[in-house]
Amino acid sequence: MARVTNPSPTAAPEGPALKRALTTPLLYFFILGDVLGAGVYVLVGQVAADAGGAVWAPLAVALLLALLTAASYAELATKYPRAGGASHYATRAFGPFAGFVAGFCMLAAGIVSVAALARGFGGDYLSAFVTLPVGLVAVVFLALLALVNARGVKESTRANVVATVIEVGGLLVIVALGAWLLLRGDGDVGRLGSLGTPEKGAAAALLSGSVLAYYSFVGFETSVNVAEETRDPRRSYPRALFGALATAGAVYVLVGIAASAAVPTDRLVESSGPLLEVVKEAGGVPVKLFSAIALVAVANGALLTGIMSSRLAYGMARDGLLPAPLARVLPGRRTPWVAIAVTSVLAMLLALTGDVATLASTLVLLLLVVFFMVNIAVLVLRRDTGESDHFRAPTVLPVLGAASCVALATQIEAEVWLRGLLVLATGMVLATFATLRRRRAAA
Repeated sequence: MARVTNPSPTAAPEGPALKRALTTPLLYFFILGDVLGAGVYVLVGQVAADAGGAVWAPLAVALLLALLTAASYAELATKYPRAGGASHYATRAFGPFAGFVAGFCMLAAGIVSVAALARGFGGDYLSAFVTLPVGLVAVVFLALLALVNARGVKESTRANVVATVIEVGGLLVIVALGAWLLLRGDGDVGRLGSLGTPEKGAAAALLSGSVLAYYSFVGFETSVNVAEETRDPRRSYPRALFGALATAGAVYVLVGIAASAAVPTDRLVESSGPLLEVVKEAGGVPVKLFSAIALVAVANGALLTGIMSSRLAYGMARDGLLPAPLARVLPGRRTPWVAIAVTSVLAMLLALTGDVATLASTLVLLLLVVFFMVNIAVLVLRRDTGESDHFRAPTVLPVLGAASCVALATQIEAEVWLRGLLVLATGMVLATFATLRRRRAAA
């Protein structure tokens, strides 16, 4: 039964508070950089395979669905501005068992995502410049990211501002090249209205494509884990969150239009670097330059996801859901150094095993489970008034957000469900042990 709970008296000690260093612009770029990650550089072709030439349509639908859940995050992050995110919200609404499951899903998704990005960094884009063992590159890459993360969230997010400008610049180059192709008469605007494939009608193709496109907006949820490090989060967070999502959505739709109009749909589907096809079709931009931009996108996505994972582990430890040492803060820098070290080592192990692909396809499913819990938690926690000036989403938005999670989950393949359920089962077993341990400590 849903219930509102207070933080447990057995939770880890509060210890030193995290430093409030993030302004609204820094938080905006943090969210924008996390959403505009490496996925968009390979996603367009996959969306085209499911939806047809009208790539922009699933991207627009996915933006609207993401905004529903974002509204729930905005309410909870301004109501409870502390690290832990979905885990903390689920703990307050449903108790520590649900909090552990939510946190475990986020941790699993985050660590696997960082490992996958690390391997991606050492793959084809890097080979445009130098050929090195992927495993070695991944380990060195993750070690460097951990050092940046441990140095401080302010330094990390300032590096993110530069990287985000480069990422957005690369995508705007694609938009400009697509427009240039159309102006010189080489594109085909007719493809923009081609929704559907030989196997799927327009409606089924739109929904199926929206599942893949939804992944391109994943990342906004990581920002709640730095709400505690944000100055005046009740004002800054909603502005940064909705502003970043609106910016990302506009860029994605324009990229979808440019790619679809510039390049035949079959070529987009077959290419592992669909945006490079636009570069090749238009000419004038060196392929190596675009590969460098893609490397920046991969590195930036990994850095921000690493920040999320470490802050989530820190928050769960402080709530008594993970071992207390994970809540230790580095003196002076006031960053969660143990959580950073542990999550980075786990990502290294996954990157070295090469088994990341078997878990990567479960990321969307795991996050849909978390998003469903967050949307329901908003409604449950309405009984806890909290601070009077926090952001409050209209009730219909979390209801629609929860429904959208269910609708998208029905479009995920059975084999992905199987892997996802195995991860969920593992989380539930660990949650049972964590709950029993807390009860024994409280007795």
